[in-house]
Amino acid sequence: MIKTYRPTSEGLRTRKTLVKNVNDVRPYKPLSKGVVGPVGRSRGKVSSRHMERGARKLYRTVDFKRDKFGIPAKVLTIENDPNRGPNIALLAYKDGEKRYILAPEGLKVGMEVMSGKDAEVSVGNCLPMSNIPLGVSIHNVEVNPKAGGILVRGAGNQALIIAKEGDCVNVKLPSGEVKKVRGICYATIGVLGNVDKRNARLGKAGRKRHLGIRPHVRGVAMGDPHRDHPHAGKYRTSGIGMASPKSPWGWITRGVKTRRRVRTNYTIVSSRKVKK
Repeated sequence: MIKTYRPTSEGLRTRKTLVKNVNDVRPYKPLSKGVVGPVGRSRGKVSSRHMERGARKLYRTVDFKRDKFGIPAKVLTIENDPNRGPNIALLAYKDGEKRYILAPEGLKVGMEVMSGKDAEVSVGNCLPMSNIPLGVSIHNVEVNPKAGGILVRGAGNQALIIAKEGDCVNVKLPSGEVKKVRGICYATIGVLGNVDKRNARLGKAGRKRHLGIRPHVRGVAMGDPHRDHPHAGKYRTSGIGMASPKSPWGWITRGVKTRRRVRTNYTIVSSRKVKK
């Protein structure tokens, strides 16, 4: 749900906040740690542009492997995680261990979840993709067995199993790409929560600075083309004065492929880009 504000100030005029239905509790201390050191700096110099530390926050260790097979777990809390878009859920296993997982839509406090080959196809359970029926929404998709989920982990995202061919399954990703993955790889059932996150608006520059994002200055607005940017030293209405836009380091930035698919090309069944 998106919350809007009365425009009593310019910062509130366009501000739209995502209301997260979470429990107001402190993070579980054994699974939390502080983030040490600067961000985007190397020996005090800028190594990655547009990045800074932002507001202080604790990093929550999330279980992406879901490797406690056959042990049921109870959902204790649904919590906000400042390091990612979806909420996280704290699980308490029967053997006493506690772990964080990504919270899908529909997961409630008190529900039981489980991972393994014998788990039911229900929200929050983690199964091999060979055991999941076609057309079921999944997230936290593994690419390599026992390596943990690395795909479909953003707020509101989901993937679909659209076909099974021998020992492999074809997974349609949120980008539209269809990828071939081994059936013994695990995935979690459900659509990730906070679907309305894409509709939220920060409203002012200060909130973006709290997130660790510094201002992004256009190259044409800079002064020295030899020191600042290849586009620098121009008027706004005169264009950039070159055939193709360039990066701050002089590389051509449009019409050039930036993705190296040599090692993964055999796993791509259908490209995410529509060929004209």
